[in-house]
Amino acid sequence: MTPACMAVFKWIPVLFITAVIAWSYYAYVVELCIRNSQNRIGMIFMLLFYHIFLTLFMWSYWRTIMTSVGRMPDQWRIPDEEVTRLFRADSPDTQKRILNNFARDLPVTNRTMKLSVRFCEKCKIIKPDRAHHCSVCSCCVLKMDHHCPWVNNCVNFYNYKYFVLFLGYALVYCLYVAFTALHDFVDFWKGQLNATGMGRFHILFLFFIALMFAISLVSLFGYHIYLVLVNRTTLESFRAPIFRVGGPDKNGYNLGRYANFCEVFGDDWQYWFLPVFSSRGDGYSYPTSSDQSRVSTTSPVQRYDAMGDTGTSRLDGNPTDKLIGASPLDTTNHHHNQSPHQVRSTSAQPIQQLQQQQAPLSPYLDELEERLEQVANGQSLSSSTGVISIFWTTF
Repeated sequence: MTPACMAVFKWIPVLFITAVIAWSYYAYVVELCIRNSQNRIGMIFMLLFYHIFLTLFMWSYWRTIMTSVGRMPDQWRIPDEEVTRLFRADSPDTQKRILNNFARDLPVTNRTMKLSVRFCEKCKIIKPDRAHHCSVCSCCVLKMDHHCPWVNNCVNFYNYKYFVLFLGYALVYCLYVAFTALHDFVDFWKGQLNATGMGRFHILFLFFIALMFAISLVSLFGYHIYLVLVNRTTLESFRAPIFRVGGPDKNGYNLGRYANFCEVFGDDWQYWFLPVFSSRGDGYSYPTSSDQSRVSTTSPVQRYDAMGDTGTSRLDGNPTDKLIGASPLDTTNHHHNQSPHQVRSTSAQPIQQLQQQQAPLSPYLDELEERLEQVANGQSLSSSTGVISIFWTTF
């Protein structure tokens, strides 16, 4: 299939949703309200609230679709000569030193399963924290949650607020339509509905479709509200981010419910429920739970901007990876002079020993990481069977 045909094909789910909304507008406004309503004042109020919910719903949906995933700045891109050196390296340790050397001035704390700096071979960049490569968008996406075919876009740092609002307003829209159409639906079954001909079936299907979408949206919207409150992406809920200090930790970015909410929706409550960008941060670095513990004694209510410089998370007050040089890491005194809250219990074992234990598993870890990326990109869930088989054969 040619790229042009593929691009058109990817818009089919969006066109389907748009067609359903357009039909529901006709069925509700024309058939239910104008032609069937006997109470003119009630009809005016029904149409007023309907158009308010529809406007917020469509505004959020449009912003989710049209917001770009962004472009990685040049400082994250590895020069061609360094890429050549990286691919020609004679050992994984040499590759790790090259990546560590390039990333020493970048605010990265996440690591691969082999405790190496995360590198995208397709984009030739160092991956920022919480960023992943999307095979559908063909680029690395900041704070990637998942690729959603219903919006033909990646849900990411720039449009995650719009996506959550889209789910919320879609749910409100469906519930409102179903609730206001319930009386006419009951009259239909009693044989007392004033509408005749096709108008009766428009109202009947309007109620059923609104109720069906509402039921499906309840679980999806509730799940993403949960993810917002624990500061976790869909991808991170399947695979915990791995930190250079502390190892895997699903709650590594959990700052508390209010601070987590403000990270997505912003500090100004006037913009919380409007699809305008108000998220905190730059999308490249994020405060962690260790930052939260540093300021927990200074204020009873922790706000996102109270976390300080996000580049100092999980290291002893130094920019995240500036302790990494071109030489191999010295792990003998890895936790020297670090406060207790900065070193988790999982990091008590020396990093070098962990690397030796994981060395025989490297081929399996690479395949496992690739399979999980495919699942996050919306590819067939049957690939999860391969993930299970890797675990089984490994352990």
